Amino acid sequence: MKSRFLLWVAFVGAGVISVGGPILAHHSFAAQFDRNKPATLTGPVTKMEWINPHARFYLDVKDASGKVTNWEVELSATAILTRRGWTKTSLPIGQSVTVSGSMAKDGSNLLNASSVTLADGKRVFSGDAEGGGPQ
Repeated sequence: MKSRFLLWVAFVGAGVISVGGPILAHHSFAAQFDRNKPATLTGPVTKMEWINPHARFYLDVKDASGKVTNWEVELSATAILTRRGWTKTSLPIGQSVTVSGSMAKDGSNLLNASSVTLADGKRVFSGDAEGGGPQ
C-alpha cells in the first residue's frame, strides 16, 4: 500500500514538473519591460518572425541625426495575434509602420508592442491586455 502511494506521488510530481517547466520558462512582462518607459517608433519592417512564445518583428528607426538603428519589437503569442486578425504576412517587409509600446528595462533596442499602426492608418493590437482585433 505504501509503495502504491509513493508511486502515485512520484507520478503526480513528474506530471507537475513536465507541465510546469514551460510555464516557469516564460518571463513576465515586468521582468523585461518597463511600463513607465513608453515609446513610439516608426520605420520600415525589416524582418518578421511568426514564432512562439512571442511573435516579433524588426524595423529600422531613424533618429533625429539620421542614424538608423534596427529595433526588435515583441508581440503576443501567434494564437492571440491570429484571434486579433493577424497573419504571418500582416507586416510585409519594407512596409512602414508606427509601433507604440514599452521599452526594455536593460536599455536594449527592444520594445514590447501594445499597438501597431500600418501605413494605411489601420491600427492593430498586439498586447495580451489590449482589446479587439484590427480596427
